[in-house]
Amino acid sequence: MIDRGDTAWLLTSTALVLFMTIPGLSLFYGGLVRTKNVLSLLMHCFVLTALVTLLWLVYGYSLAFDTTGMTAGVVNLNSFIGSLEKAFLRGVGVDSVWGTIPEPLFFAYQLTFAIITPALIVGAFAERMKFSAMLWFMTGWLTFVYLPICHMTWGGAGGFFADLGVLDFAGGIVVHITAGIAALVMALQLGARRGWPSTPMPPHNLTLTVAGTGMLWVGWFGFNAGSALGANGAAAMALVVTQVSAATAALTWMAVEWLRSGRPSVLGIVTGSVAGLAAITPASGFVGPIGAIGIGAASGAVCYWASVILKARLGYDDTLDVFGVHGVGGFLGTVLAGLFASEIFGGLKGDLGIGRQLGIQLLAASLTALYAGGATWVLAKVVDALVGLRIESLGEEQGLDLHQHGESGYNL
Repeated sequence: MIDRGDTAWLLTSTALVLFMTIPGLSLFYGGLVRTKNVLSLLMHCFVLTALVTLLWLVYGYSLAFDTTGMTAGVVNLNSFIGSLEKAFLRGVGVDSVWGTIPEPLFFAYQLTFAIITPALIVGAFAERMKFSAMLWFMTGWLTFVYLPICHMTWGGAGGFFADLGVLDFAGGIVVHITAGIAALVMALQLGARRGWPSTPMPPHNLTLTVAGTGMLWVGWFGFNAGSALGANGAAAMALVVTQVSAATAALTWMAVEWLRSGRPSVLGIVTGSVAGLAAITPASGFVGPIGAIGIGAASGAVCYWASVILKARLGYDDTLDVFGVHGVGGFLGTVLAGLFASEIFGGLKGDLGIGRQLGIQLLAASLTALYAGGATWVLAKVVDALVGLRIESLGEEQGLDLHQHGESGYNL
């Protein structure tokens, strides 16, 4: 039976999560690149919003959430991917129900997750990938990486990860690990930007980045609290722990940076907040405030290390630290959900015991990372062979705004 309160909250949450991509992520990323590439980042986020919407309607939603052939405890093909029974929303009408909300609303809410996940990846190869290659790659990536992982985790009883007892309330596995690992693979596949790291490439407008971060933080309440799929106590607690984790991670990153470099930066504190938001995502429906503080502090410190120290030592050019923030933060939060979900720490999901739940979380996170990394590598090779991944040197020097789109966001 449809509940009006739940429906109203999910309508709001759907708008909030879409708001995270356009304009939130667009401005966050756009402010971090050089002036000559700003429009390309905004274009990537905008076009993915349109492209994924149609792919989700045609087959994405059905492959992710159709339950045909699924039986709890039985492993078969439908444990890993759905069928096409709901392609083009066949059989889904105004009277269709998902829990206590209309199914078309559930379709739209999950669509916003499918939009922002590939949009996260574009930050890793910013300033050097062909627009056409990006479109082909993201179409394949949504189909062969996002949809199977989503179905296994959130597709219901009979899904491979769901039957294992994996805890992923709002997308640590489905969103952040998949996108973060894909980002690392793509950064390695395309290679570093011309002149990096010897040539300074500072963000052109941190004001935009701070504004985008604020939009992401607010939108994340729809991301995490909306995943309760109702206006209830679980949504309220998810909202609280989301706020606490983001605040803790922001202060932790700021403190570490202050101690190491002697100054706290605006870029550092906003990046820290996003790390805390990413890390709390899988745990947000299962932990209490103590868990949120633990996850926030851990993500602020570990994601700083991954984005600043590890990247410098290994020498890969993940332009906007997608792997360091989302990949590492999502993996860390997924594993720590197994710890802090225990009642010992005020959690709500300690049925399996800490040791077993930690093992399940680590296994699922690792399998996801391996699959996402391997599939991304294959897709990148195929797209490179078909249209080429990287723009030519002259185009990179000129900037993607002019070279790929014939426009400039600034009158220089």
